[in-house]
Amino acid sequence: MKNQRRKLILKAVREEEITTQEQLREYLLDHGVCATQATVSRDIRDLRLIKTKRGNGKTTYEAPQATATADLLVYQMILNNSLLSADYAGNIVCVRCGAGMAQGACAAIDAIKMQGVVGTLAGEDTIFILCRDEAQARIVMDEIVVCAAETDE
Repeated sequence: MKNQRRKLILKAVREEEITTQEQLREYLLDHGVCATQATVSRDIRDLRLIKTKRGNGKTTYEAPQATATADLLVYQMILNNSLLSADYAGNIVCVRCGAGMAQGACAAIDAIKMQGVVGTLAGEDTIFILCRDEAQARIVMDEIVVCAAETDE
């Protein structure tokens, strides 16, 4: 359901001049997908849509390169299939994965390029993520959990 909704959102912003989240909601509804404003907002963030000014003066949503969006979905699936838990202490996030899954999950985390991450280190089933400060560690931990959960919806 979520992947279908996100594919429709990408189609909408590539083919139409979408200027508001409400227009996206209406587009989805016209195509048989009901979504709340919060869901559309989260999809916009997760798909990394940006608003750009067009030649006609309108500011519309624009999709990133197709490969970047496809890669993001792959990284989400990797995290979803490997993540067991995540917690933080100070400026370090500790991510627990299934046996042998940490290095692949760590590569996915690195590819997502989260703000505030200084570096990562993966073992067999554990990843340590060094963040700039404790507040950023909390944000990174939450992003990883949300990213992993995204493919469940």
